[in-house]
Amino acid sequence: MAGRFLVVNFKAYQQAFGPQAVEIAREASRLESRLPVRVILAPPAPLLGRVLEAHGDVYLQHVDPVGFGAHTGRLPVAAAAMLGVRGSMVNHSERKMVLRDVEAAVRALREAGLESLVCADTPGEAAAAAYMGPTMIAVEPPELIGTGVPVSRAKPEVITASLEAVRRVDPSIPLLAGAGITSPEDAVRAVELGASGVLVASVVMKSREPPLVLRGLAEALATA
Repeated sequence: MAGRFLVVNFKAYQQAFGPQAVEIAREASRLESRLPVRVILAPPAPLLGRVLEAHGDVYLQHVDPVGFGAHTGRLPVAAAAMLGVRGSMVNHSERKMVLRDVEAAVRALREAGLESLVCADTPGEAAAAAYMGPTMIAVEPPELIGTGVPVSRAKPEVITASLEAVRRVDPSIPLLAGAGITSPEDAVRAVELGASGVLVASVVMKSREPPLVLRGLAEALATA
């Protein structure tokens, strides 16, 4: 894996369903080819095909720990494995899951040869996630998401405490910082606090020039 991680959650912003989604994917591919930063994109499910054509490092925004069958509106892990994605986010604060389902999803993704990025609200939840053996963990205080106030500035202790908690369980699991990341400086500060990268959304998706913002974040992480 690359030394630094930049994960972009497209969420369901209007821009995520238009031509900007492909522009972001093309820029992500260019950045990965020249920087020691892994750029992972999590677009809405209907855009998976178009984004994957431009950039191969794609995650689902959510996956359900169910098998094929009568599960209307669900996305089974087995189906995810057929879509060409690398993995999935799990337990985002806007799509919370009970602990047993988080564990089941992580296990099913691993068994399918896919990666998992488990989101945690607190250091305690990050520690619980570490016991599940996910590929990565992202700590995001939900009260800061979308506020423009970065966790690295408002609550740096959340990053350091989460890092310590995860390392006690499995020091090989990268910890990402999310919530309120609005500038390259915020991303650098997160790395200085011990994070391996950042999970962002609105700073890229609501920008007038998403590829330019993506580039700035990636270049900052590459030199942090």
